[in-house]
Amino acid sequence: MDRPPDLERLLQGDELLRSHESDILQRWRRYSDWEKRIADSEGGLSEFALGYRDWGIVQRPRGEVTVKEWVENGETVSLVGDFNNWDKSSHVCSRDQYSVFSLTIPPREDGTAAVPHGSQVKLWIRTKDGQEFYRLSPWTKYATQNMEESVDYRAVHWAPPTPYKWRYSRATRPPSLRIYEAHVGISSPEAKCASYRYFADEVLPRIKSLGYTCVELMAVMEHAYYGSFGYHVTNFFAVSSRYGTPDDFKYLVDTAHGLGLYVILDIVHSHAAKNVNDGLNQFDGTDGCYFHGGGKGEHALWDSRIFDFSKWEVLRFLFSNVRWYLDEYRVDGFRFDGVTAMLYLHRGIGTGFTGAYHEYFNMGVDLEALVYLMMMNRMLHDMYPDVITIAEDVSGMPALGRYVRSM
Repeated sequence: MDRPPDLERLLQGDELLRSHESDILQRWRRYSDWEKRIADSEGGLSEFALGYRDWGIVQRPRGEVTVKEWVENGETVSLVGDFNNWDKSSHVCSRDQYSVFSLTIPPREDGTAAVPHGSQVKLWIRTKDGQEFYRLSPWTKYATQNMEESVDYRAVHWAPPTPYKWRYSRATRPPSLRIYEAHVGISSPEAKCASYRYFADEVLPRIKSLGYTCVELMAVMEHAYYGSFGYHVTNFFAVSSRYGTPDDFKYLVDTAHGLGLYVILDIVHSHAAKNVNDGLNQFDGTDGCYFHGGGKGEHALWDSRIFDFSKWEVLRFLFSNVRWYLDEYRVDGFRFDGVTAMLYLHRGIGTGFTGAYHEYFNMGVDLEALVYLMMMNRMLHDMYPDVITIAEDVSGMPALGRYVRSM
């Protein structure tokens, strides 16, 4: 089958799409090709999205700590931290033909982890072209800032010996959505009250009492520059430490569910901060790796980097990022921010949209980014039938939110 099963239904629903049938077929075929490749190699989109279980610096149940990183331009990678006195020759990773670096660190003789909970950790990298530098793992689960040491955020190995104990089940999806958009950092006039736990105890009950059924949280993913309002993300798997720990954020979500509120997050996959020392930019010493190289990888107005959605490991990273928040923090959905910047090669800069369909079906569409959104929406709704997905797209691309059916 080389046509989507419900194509005719789509065209009947909007006859203006008929003149763009070839573009729709191109998108669907590219989607089908990616879905098949991922199914053949990874077991399917849902399995592909479990990368967070193995990638990065992971605490294992029996005290082992594993390291797995994709460093495209890497020659040598070591794990360093206060656990080994920052000795770059102490814990060196092995490298495979795909530039994936791996390491297993056995537990200590007493059975405790060699990398204790709360340790500061970094990757030391030597590149193929001879550069040497330190980087934070892209999969960092907790990042904190100590202004006495540096303005840069530092990665902290988060592996508490006693996991958070959930008090409530997930909330039941409300029959109608009344969404309260909120930012934890400005939820109180007093800075000392701007925390996940204050928000949970003091703000969520007010939201519930006003008749809202869902809270949408902005700026949860870690960001070094507070002036970006949370949309220049540096650490995609880390909830912002400004407002508390990962367990504190779980308490917020848990409390919301106890009140019967859905929780959705603003998630930023449209771009990333340019930060080098505490972000993804120049992770392997090049302007590529996770991003497009050259001008295609730059958002000129936002001064940020654009992901390369044609790369296998970039897709693994982003798919896993979304599933991480669903599995680890039990959130109920996402508002994908800045989708217009993903959909078009012009990133929406200097472009007005009148609603004419030729604006959405042309060579200016970033096909790989669009297909990524198609696959992501398919995976989310297959795995979590009650999930909420919202695309913040100012262009109004037709059929953007439509569920994609496989062959």
